[in-house]
Amino acid sequence: MNLEALAAALRASRGFAHKGDIADVMQRLAPVLPAGVAVGDDCAAIPDGDGHLLFAIEGFVDDFVEKMPWFAGWCGVMVNASDIYAMGGRPIAVVDALWSEGAAQGAPVLDGLAEASRRYGIPIVGGHSNHRSPRAQLAVAIVGRAKKLLTSFDAKPGDALVMAVDLRGAWQEPYPYWNAATGAPAERLRGDLELLPMIAEEGLACAAKDISMAGAVGTTMMLLECSGCGGVLDVAAIPRPPSVALDDDAAMRRWLTAFPSYGFVLSVSPANAAAVLERFAARGLSAAVVGEVHEGATVTLRSGEDDTPLWDFAARPFITAGARA
Repeated sequence: MNLEALAAALRASRGFAHKGDIADVMQRLAPVLPAGVAVGDDCAAIPDGDGHLLFAIEGFVDDFVEKMPWFAGWCGVMVNASDIYAMGGRPIAVVDALWSEGAAQGAPVLDGLAEASRRYGIPIVGGHSNHRSPRAQLAVAIVGRAKKLLTSFDAKPGDALVMAVDLRGAWQEPYPYWNAATGAPAERLRGDLELLPMIAEEGLACAAKDISMAGAVGTTMMLLECSGCGGVLDVAAIPRPPSVALDDDAAMRRWLTAFPSYGFVLSVSPANAAAVLERFAARGLSAAVVGEVHEGATVTLRSGEDDTPLWDFAARPFITAGARA
């Protein structure tokens, strides 16, 4: 594997660019953010009694909604659910906002939303619609609740980085989406996600993120930056499908920038790593220790005995994570 070329491709990827845009948004909104708001988590976490109310939203790019409307609707529920579970919570309900050029264009999006709502067991309780738009657009918001949080801000130097992915799927061609969800039984979908709040409530981890459009590597970078740490990521250890060979540079680039329907990275005390891996393995999910959290601000890619620098947060912030109270 050409690690230097891989690092360059990751830095130039669409997913990295999208995450980098967060900094511009937060600079504009900074004057009105409540004191102590942490920027970089998968959800807003609002203290609520003996736990936290979780609130998140996802928007979808136009070409995806236009070309794969049913799957876009499905993803509206799926990715929001992942955000809630990534923080150790359980979803309560979603609302959607749909724009389309007529009811017929919006119908498959709504059908995808409805099917995911049934399969994940998350009710759709309202939203907004506009059938007189020049193009199809979709945004979906979710609320949930956590008894004990998994955050993006609690990775600690010396922690093991654990990655879990459901490899029982296939590419959603031609996009970089690994779909292990739409053909899975509802009970399996719900049970696999339930592992995250169980891990949080058992005290086996305190930091996690779901693997998003930044891919496995970019998501890990977000977790490290939010926690004020650096780290080493062994790309050869990252769970991957049998069709993705380690020496196939193109296949590895695609996999490491992919958005899997089920994928999480957790920062775990080495003493708890085996227990966390056992939880995922017991449900047929692929999980491995893929690196380590370090002091400092640099992220390094590793494969075998080869290392190459990927990022230095001190020189170039990734999402410019906000300070935590």
